[in-house]
Amino acid sequence: QVQLVESGGGLVQTGGSLRLSCVASTGTFSTYAMAWFRQRPGKEGEFVVAISRNGINTNYADSVKGRFAISRDNAKNTVALEMNSLEPEDTATYYCAANRFGVRSTQKYDYDSWGQGTQVTVSS
Repeated sequence: QVQLVESGGGLVQTGGSLRLSCVASTGTFSTYAMAWFRQRPGKEGEFVVAISRNGINTNYADSVKGRFAISRDNAKNTVALEMNSLEPEDTATYYCAANRFGVRSTQKYDYDSWGQGTQVTVSS
């Protein structure tokens, strides 16, 4: 497993933006597919976005398409989530996740390393 540490959460107004970051402690970061999931209050955890090992391929949940953008920097062992046009429904704890086999999955069970989460709150 790889240690993942998220940062960048906070309180923002509707329509605002936030950038989340996740740093991985591994010397083989480029072999991992990475993803962001979130858990909204009272809801099950849900897939947000995933990115391939080389950063070329991504897939987004319909709810965030066109508003969120994932990117990664393999030289810095980081993956970022740029969130724009935030809505109150985006309020959640956001988790960074890694798949050591490089599988870009939308299923949380396919990810074997998780960060501790960072809270995003969008006020109306």
